[in-house]
Amino acid sequence: MNEHVGNDRLGVVTAPRTIRIERILPGPVERVWAYLTESDKRKKWLAEGPMANFVGGDVELTFRHSQLSDDPTPADYQKYEGHTNKGIVTRCEPPTLLSFTWPESTGEPSEVTFELTATGSDTLLRVTHTRLAGHDSMVSVASGWHTHLGVLIDHLSGEQTRGFWDKFTQLEKVYKQIIAG
Repeated sequence: MNEHVGNDRLGVVTAPRTIRIERILPGPVERVWAYLTESDKRKKWLAEGPMANFVGGDVELTFRHSQLSDDPTPADYQKYEGHTNKGIVTRCEPPTLLSFTWPESTGEPSEVTFELTATGSDTLLRVTHTRLAGHDSMVSVASGWHTHLGVLIDHLSGEQTRGFWDKFTQLEKVYKQIIAG
């Protein structure tokens, strides 16, 4: 039996080097858009930093995972605390579509796209991450988006996030299996 159902469904490989994850988020599209684009809101679930609201503008995401949950950062991941990703906005259609580049450890940058669709009083968020460098990058990205989106859902629902790193490391094992297949 698949324990990852509903708003904890696993992401899927939709094309070579591409992962897609969908979530239903509480609240209207405009609220979710603010949590994607405004640094003070985005830092509560992903990373802080400036993000341009036009194509060609800069994106700077500084990750502070230790501020997202109550569990300590494992030694293997402490090097990412305070790490900054720099990208460029490639599409921006407020409040329903946002894409930007994401640096990869080797080769060309990947690209992440957020699509927001109203569904009643809630929002369907589709995150598609393309041009990933390879298997390891796909596993890391899928595990990361899955875990970070869980934090976003907790925050939007007024709940405290617990066990960010426990969840991430469990998901890495699961995604290694499904992405290898």
